[in-house]
Amino acid sequence: MLIAMPPAGLRTYWFPAKRYGWGWGLPSCWQGWLVLAAFVANIVLGAILFPPPRHIAAYLAYTFASAAVFSGICWWKGEPPKWRWGGDGEDPKGSDSN
Repeated sequence: MLIAMPPAGLRTYWFPAKRYGWGWGLPSCWQGWLVLAAFVANIVLGAILFPPPRHIAAYLAYTFASAAVFSGICWWKGEPPKWRWGGDGEDPKGSDSN
């Protein structure tokens, strides 16, 4: 089975940038959805392994470590983050130019 590769120089982002604000939105391909599902499953697993009422410190450490790994993957495979105000060329203050 042959797998079609994107042309050189054309990068496919797993996580596109949000339209407003800083960061990434929902995944745009199956790989991104798989990573997001694995992150959610990992958080649920952490709640089972380290029940928060009994092991809050361990649960928080596990959750922060999972979030750091997920954020790293978003940074690596996502669109470069920057502050966005909506559409291209839109005035950030939303004022008219009259």
